Amino acid sequence: MKVNCDKEGIKVASKIINNGGIVIFPTDTVYGIGCDPYNKASVEKIYKIKSRNISKSLPVLTYSKETAKKIVQFDEFAEKIVDKFWPGPLTIILKITDKKIKESLNLKDKIAIRVPNNKCILELLQKCNFLVGTSANVSGDSSYTNPEEGLQNLEGYDVFVDGGVISGKGESTIIEIENNEIKIIREGSLSKEEILHV
Repeated sequence: MKVNCDKEGIKVASKIINNGGIVIFPTDTVYGIGCDPYNKASVEKIYKIKSRNISKSLPVLTYSKETAKKIVQFDEFAEKIVDKFWPGPLTIILKITDKKIKESLNLKDKIAIRVPNNKCILELLQKCNFLVGTSANVSGDSSYTNPEEGLQNLEGYDVFVDGGVISGKGESTIIEIENNEIKIIREGSLSKEEILHV
């Protein structure tokens, strides 16, 4: 099923997510695929659809820093960085405090989390708080910004939220902070220099 990124479309998508469905959605970087991160069966479907190795953990999207605090622990340094770059193309790896999400996503003690800067996905996140948010492509293939590519290249999802062509600069940059040092796990549309400048 394909829905538009409007009030009605978001209502349909959020209902499908709450019922364990898989959704493809626009972000500020690329199109993403996700589900309710508390639903273990749905999480397993994401791995299957993407042909992703189960050893690679899945990131989570949320609506705000305040919502993120329900499942992760921030230190002062991490807060300073996300205050500057959220919403935006920065994924940060933080200590997880929510046992249920830790179990359903099969995590050790950390999770990658982000607040995307896209009106459509933020409205959807307002309704469901958290979403698995990984790029909507088969592992090893390029991620995409044009909805038509996604409709042609992926199968097994329940609803496609069409937000048009995304004019992002590529995937998010992933960082981790250890001993007040920033470690770049993946350099994406935010450069190391921009982050270190903070």
